[in-house]
Amino acid sequence: MIHKGNDQQVRQAQASAWNIANALTISRMALVPLFAWLLLYGDGQLTSYRLFAFGVFVVASATDRVDGYLARSRGIVTDFGKVSDPIADKALMGMALIGLSIIDLLPWWVTIVVLVREVGVTALRFVVIRHGVMPASRGGKVKTALQATAIMLYVLPLDAFPLSGFWQAIAVVVMSLAVIVTVGTGADYVLRAHTLRNTSPRAEAKRARRAAADRKAEERKAARLAAARPEAAKPEAAARRTPGPKA
Repeated sequence: MIHKGNDQQVRQAQASAWNIANALTISRMALVPLFAWLLLYGDGQLTSYRLFAFGVFVVASATDRVDGYLARSRGIVTDFGKVSDPIADKALMGMALIGLSIIDLLPWWVTIVVLVREVGVTALRFVVIRHGVMPASRGGKVKTALQATAIMLYVLPLDAFPLSGFWQAIAVVVMSLAVIVTVGTGADYVLRAHTLRNTSPRAEAKRARRAAADRKAEERKAARLAAARPEAAKPEAAARRTPGPKA
């Protein structure tokens, strides 16, 4: 805790970027190339490497929940963490989807739809950042959970498992739900961004300034008309100058 000058208000010192939560985020980024190598090795046909890739993905996904919990519970939320955490998440998910499409386990259109949504929402957040922050919604959290679960099922060598057809059908169902929720939450973010841009204090202040400028413009226009046509601007004065009938 620090005091600034004679100000009696106690201010919380800015947490250092060198903390356990950010270290976990960085470790998640570092696991992305390892996961990609394990998944793509041997064109994804080697069961042992697929199992190792699954293990790395599980560990990396777990760090996402742990680093957020530690940052909030210990009061070590930093600007670095706010920026790097979603980047690490999207790098992991994006690499998994691209890798699964490369080894022909996932249609490319699914990967493209999900990636376009993720990149679009991220860009949208930066566009409206002047108006406020759009936090993750419940739908966004459900989307992330469905994506992670579906990717885990696809990474596993299900064809080597008993009842492989059943588990592959489950994987298709979960991935389908993930795509539907991904598209739906993407549309919801667009609506929320539009609402935020129209209702934020910054937007209201901008409208107030515009209204004031419009009023001043109208006043200047009226003044110019009055100067050009004084007889129309001052009808009462002209009437007083006109002599009335004598009694």
